[in-house]
Amino acid sequence: MTPEDALAQIEAAGDPARAEGMAAYHKAPRRYLGTPNPVLNDLATGWRRTLSVGDRVALADALWRTDIHEARITAAKLLTQARLRPDDAAWALIASWVPEFDAWAIADHACMAGQRRLLADPARLDAVETWTRSDHMWTRRAALVITLPWTKQNNPTKADLAIRDRVLGWAAGYVDDRDWFIQKAVAWWLRDLSKHDPARTRSFLDTHGDRLKAFARKEAGKYLP
Repeated sequence: MTPEDALAQIEAAGDPARAEGMAAYHKAPRRYLGTPNPVLNDLATGWRRTLSVGDRVALADALWRTDIHEARITAAKLLTQARLRPDDAAWALIASWVPEFDAWAIADHACMAGQRRLLADPARLDAVETWTRSDHMWTRRAALVITLPWTKQNNPTKADLAIRDRVLGWAAGYVDDRDWFIQKAVAWWLRDLSKHDPARTRSFLDTHGDRLKAFARKEAGKYLP
């Protein structure tokens, strides 16, 4: 599977009218093909079945470099897999994309791929922590989106709880950031956490909630009793 063949398959299912609407919605200045997400899912799934890990990483890299919306989404989907061995190259590639994030859809798909790599090796959180100090808003946001799996465990280990507290520390450093996307990311993390760990969520809001924007504070406590 060459990058040219892969892109041709993505483009073949495109819809110019849909592409125009997507460009207006996402606003990031890049090419949009209008290919529906289910098609991208099917293509990525098929390629994952037939390509080696090394070839998948190479194809994901090539697709990302096109800077076409659907190609970048598919690049992320190629690497969104729980078991991926070896995965150092995949993690390095995903991390290299983070400074280029400029819109939520591509960022979130790439972070979903990164979530699997963090769960496979939580020591990578040391690198993610450096993102929280970035001048690039999307990089700071990615530190919370990529760690969302730690909000969802019903039976977390001591190590998992330590990671929850670590990320909540990052979130506490974000509460005075007035950017809407950062406030939304904090609220998202807390809202998901509240379903599994209401005590930690409530403690965070008791301490920091008055410094969040009103919409974020409301969203964060949406599921608290």
